[in-house]
Amino acid sequence: MFSPVEQVAEPVNESAGSSAVKIYPRSEHCISRAQISENALKVLQRLKKADYEAYLVGGCVRDLLLGREPKDFDVATNASPEQIKQVFRNCRIIGRRFRLAHVFFGREIIEVATFRGSESAESDQQVVHEDGRLLRDNVFGTLEQDVWRRDFTVNALYYNIRDFSVVDYTGGMQDHAAAVMRLIGDPEVRYREDPVRMLRAIRFAVKLGFTLHPDTEKPIYAQADLLKSIPSARLYDEVIKLFLSGYGLQSFEMLRHYGLFAILFPETDRCLASEDHDFPRLFLIRALENSDTRFNDGKTLTPYFLLAALLWEPLQLAAQRRIAHGENETLAYQNAANEVLTRQIKVTALPRHITQSMREVWFLQNKFSRTVGPRPYRLLEQPKFRAAYDFLRLRAETGGADPELVEWWTGFQEADDAERERMTAPPKSGGGKPRNRKTGRYRSRGKPAPIGNDAS
Repeated sequence: MFSPVEQVAEPVNESAGSSAVKIYPRSEHCISRAQISENALKVLQRLKKADYEAYLVGGCVRDLLLGREPKDFDVATNASPEQIKQVFRNCRIIGRRFRLAHVFFGREIIEVATFRGSESAESDQQVVHEDGRLLRDNVFGTLEQDVWRRDFTVNALYYNIRDFSVVDYTGGMQDHAAAVMRLIGDPEVRYREDPVRMLRAIRFAVKLGFTLHPDTEKPIYAQADLLKSIPSARLYDEVIKLFLSGYGLQSFEMLRHYGLFAILFPETDRCLASEDHDFPRLFLIRALENSDTRFNDGKTLTPYFLLAALLWEPLQLAAQRRIAHGENETLAYQNAANEVLTRQIKVTALPRHITQSMREVWFLQNKFSRTVGPRPYRLLEQPKFRAAYDFLRLRAETGGADPELVEWWTGFQEADDAERERMTAPPKSGGGKPRNRKTGRYRSRGKPAPIGNDAS
């Protein structure tokens, strides 16, 4: 195994040149071919046999060094996309900003990228926005040039299939040993090139249990607003990766710390800043904890459930404002949902099927209070009933709904026909549990049970 080396404070930059390259032979690292996908090995070996350079690169190398099973395997080579396609019949070339080759093995796809070239501004194949963002880049290059185009040092390690060594130009092995996320190059410039790198820094740090290097961390506070220039569809993809990968709560806390959550969910952040008796924060934390637990238990997750939780408080405030102006409650919630979602979509492009499911979960909440007559039966038949019920349970656990109402619905689902008929019969005398008129909150009782949100 490699030995940790004292960390240097200066940013890693290309001026170090090829003289700084360090080769770690097989005896000095823990990566074994037994850990590598059989199909990835086929791609590496066939490129090698065709006299091309071939390396595993990026997150798969990083994860293999941590003893983790990589989600996918990426290959870097000096072969052009067209040359790659000549080697593999099961290959398709994709991409506009930078062309890539996808080699298909049934459901597994091995992504093969040609080494990227220098960032020289003189290249007529690069387009850079006036704010510094790199818009298009189709420049091919060498291994050494490719290194300096990557974002973090721990993602710039190359596993060489020819001798099974790890090639390191940036001190990535040292940072790996020290559990540090460090940007390659000048952090301010790299963030301007692609502001999403700030989100990636948070995501990797949380996922790997690493800390951000001070040089990588410091510019985030001042440059958070750069995320506003990123297309909303791309930010939606990043939100899914941040919150639905088993580290949602930690990601949320770090995003808020660096001012990035306010960019992604501005209305939710304002609600949290002026929270009522801490309920919005408690509810969101509980929802994030629930999603993390389900992911780590290997259960399915539905993005709409957590997104409904993230925007629940803005919906409540918008609806209450409308009700205070005399609007019918049902109509107020429908219009508030339109209002909140329209604004959020401008930031993160929530797909239509997601927003529709969010609306269903939201609008079913008020219907849970109707427990007499045929209405409970009709509610039970709704496609999103289970998700809405789980949402109600989360609200009850954090004081936003009546725990006794949750108990009633839990019993109603489990009851036989005779018991259901008794439960939905009109009461002989009026009554019911009033809520706190001042806060609209309820006191939760007992230990919360696990919640599922994999309803259709």
